[in-house]
Amino acid sequence: MREIPIGELVEINPRLPKNTDETENVSFIPMQSVTEEGKLVNPETRVLGETKKGFTYFERGDILLAKITPCFENGKAAHTGTLPHKIGFGSTEFHVLRPKHEWVNAKYIFYMVWNEGFRFFAEKAMKGAAGQKRVSASFIADYKIPIPFPDEPAKSLAEQQRIAAILDKANSIRDKRQQAIELADKVLRDTFLTMFGDPIINPNGWRTLYWKESVRIINGKNQKKVESDNGPYPIYGSGGEMGRAEDYLCPENSVVIGRKGNINKPLLVKEKYWNVDTAFGLVPNIDLLSHNYLFWFCKLFNFEKLNRAVTIPSLTKVDLQEIELPIPPPHIMKKFDEVVKIIDKFVHKLSSSQQKIEELVNSLSQKAFKGEL
Repeated sequence: MREIPIGELVEINPRLPKNTDETENVSFIPMQSVTEEGKLVNPETRVLGETKKGFTYFERGDILLAKITPCFENGKAAHTGTLPHKIGFGSTEFHVLRPKHEWVNAKYIFYMVWNEGFRFFAEKAMKGAAGQKRVSASFIADYKIPIPFPDEPAKSLAEQQRIAAILDKANSIRDKRQQAIELADKVLRDTFLTMFGDPIINPNGWRTLYWKESVRIINGKNQKKVESDNGPYPIYGSGGEMGRAEDYLCPENSVVIGRKGNINKPLLVKEKYWNVDTAFGLVPNIDLLSHNYLFWFCKLFNFEKLNRAVTIPSLTKVDLQEIELPIPPPHIMKKFDEVVKIIDKFVHKLSSSQQKIEELVNSLSQKAFKGEL
């Protein structure tokens, strides 16, 4: 292995060749079509002549690497080998990397830059104002990565392909486990709708209560006074756990929803927790409904329709209290709780296995990054 600057291996941000047919179809990749899992999703088809101005050009087989915060730090990057059309265009916030030599494998380069080690150093070198920091093309060009047998092109290519294949396989296993977890969530959703029907429509004609009669809404508070690295309670915002606290506001088995920002992604928390001031805690009246039923009602309810803000989506306690909630018979909710318990046990096993796979993938990636695979 010898460390070589990436700029000697790839062309960074190549230009569209002149005299390209402007009537041909091209693939269009906005930033949201590149996932943090290194995948391309939902590419659009457009006409080249209508797309070439104001967007970043690339071709099938190139590497797309997000350059702006927080997309870069979150791992948005992809190898475009599955691009539907030969030519593509995408967000101007992508860097494009294209191998200069036949003996340089694009997938290998992808794994070298879609890597925690690379991101660690690149993040420190980002330039620009807060919220608009970017990784420069010059940083990428100067950054050195390990290349096997650089003086023997055929042997080098074969070794790069071998390493990329190992990392492909590890990521495939990780993806399949994640798909199984997502399928379990779909099973619960389908089970809920089968047992209760759409709670917004209330097809069974069950009596309804307003949230102010059946759900206690707990306002969040600033966490600064209770924050502690070793605190016994998690701190929750609408995006999930964000720290530890010495005190709690909400009891176990209650639901977190965003008060501002991310208002349509409820979370079920099974332990006592502190909710921050941009999130509400929803505590069910256990004499009337189960926490699982409330959580899945929230997952199916469109909180966007209660948003009164023009810029940042927001909810008010007054509006939440006026939501009507069908109250099913207790024995049906109990049966649903039993199904949830079985699925949760299955998901817990998958998640534990998924964590081990994540550790394996990260370990393999780091070994590749250090030239040890």
